[in-house]
Amino acid sequence: MKAIAALALAAATLTLSAPASAQFAKAEDAIKYRQSALFVMGQHFGRLGAMANGRIPFDAKAAQENADVVAQMAKLPWVAFGPGTDKGAPTKALPEIWTEQAKFKEHAEKLEAESVKLAAAAKTGNLDNLKTAFGAAAGTCKACHDNYRAK
Repeated sequence: MKAIAALALAAATLTLSAPASAQFAKAEDAIKYRQSALFVMGQHFGRLGAMANGRIPFDAKAAQENADVVAQMAKLPWVAFGPGTDKGAPTKALPEIWTEQAKFKEHAEKLEAESVKLAAAAKTGNLDNLKTAFGAAAGTCKACHDNYRAK
């Protein structure tokens, strides 16, 4: 019985420690995944931007909900930029993503960190806090797009 439990634990460990890129059967799947995650994040980020820029009235509850979604979505797309996912479906991702992996990873990590700060600012229910955090997060988006996204 202990041997079976040990084998099951070993199998689970191997499965969970497999490269994340292995979760995609084809490069096309990874591209669709990351594009979908970035699209959803962008939609919720856009709603926050509309509030921060005064295009729509500030709604503290909606801001918090949208910022929470952004913070969660900011964790997702990066695994889908693995080797071989530069081709396979139409993409605006520039080749520098794969030739400058360390820099690209820094951008991803900065966006994740700024998204957490954005969610914390939204939780305060204060529009000025939201504006400040939104500006910082938007700057991280812009920096990454400027370096790694085709126009």
